[in-house]
Amino acid sequence: MAEITVTETGSGDETVCDVVVADGRSKTTHRVTVPEDLYQRLTMGNITKAQCVEAAFRFLLDRESKESILRSFNLPLISNYFPEFEREFHNYLRT
Repeated sequence: MAEITVTETGSGDETVCDVVVADGRSKTTHRVTVPEDLYQRLTMGNITKAQCVEAAFRFLLDRESKESILRSFNLPLISNYFPEFEREFHNYLRT
């Protein structure tokens, strides 16, 4: 199983998160922009943006390899590739 590390590097209306996905063989790095409106819609502010991005990466890793995930993207882009993202997002939150 891959280890996902998320670091928030900005704040405000569009937070930027740096993400490292590592497994026993290699690691990839990603930069994700998190618009405030999507963050609120997905989480109602009940978790951090870093936790939101971690859940999004768990969702993505169930569907593609870490090497296939874009290196830089805006979080809403996930729904363009996977329309079920917002509906299934809560299944990927850590409790």
